[in-house]
Amino acid sequence: MDNTPPASALGAPAGASLAHDLGFNLGVLFRAYVKASNEVVSDIPGGPRGYQVLAAAVHGDAGSQSALAKRLGIDRTVMTYLVDDLETAELVARRPDPADRRNRQIVATDKGHLAWKLAERHLRAIDTHLLGEVSEDEARVFRDVLRRLAVRANEADRLDNACELVQDLGSGPAPTPKRRVRRGSADRRADAAS
Repeated sequence: MDNTPPASALGAPAGASLAHDLGFNLGVLFRAYVKASNEVVSDIPGGPRGYQVLAAAVHGDAGSQSALAKRLGIDRTVMTYLVDDLETAELVARRPDPADRRNRQIVATDKGHLAWKLAERHLRAIDTHLLGEVSEDEARVFRDVLRRLAVRANEADRLDNACELVQDLGSGPAPTPKRRVRRGSADRRADAAS
């Protein structure tokens, strides 16, 4: 007996044969995860990307800013602004790399550790909610299989820059990161006077 809910229960058009369609089901699960997780990390500068940088810093995996940008598929210029914002929020700090003083390591501050713990607890609750219909063993197997498939897919079609994804999806050219201009208090006073 097939306990699979009808595709219409997933938002598919009535009569559609999508109940067993991998792409459709991944899309439904992904949409639910992204919607809930974006809410959780919305207070972290940079949202999901900021959370990824913070998590790497908390676990001591960040290394240098350029290496982390490459690993996460973030443009180096975008990474600079992202780390600037996380540093302004006092969630991370840049420290000289003892092995190469020309490089800076990204490390989590005490405030960053607390922000990560709170976000992580909420994200685990989302995981539990989304996987609530399966046993713990099934959830563990699902995560393991998903991780292996993600590694394989990334090896087959490596994405070194998230901006490339936009091009791959046919949405036109990747957006060029806009340079933020830091304005000093003199600029703000001049604007206020006019």
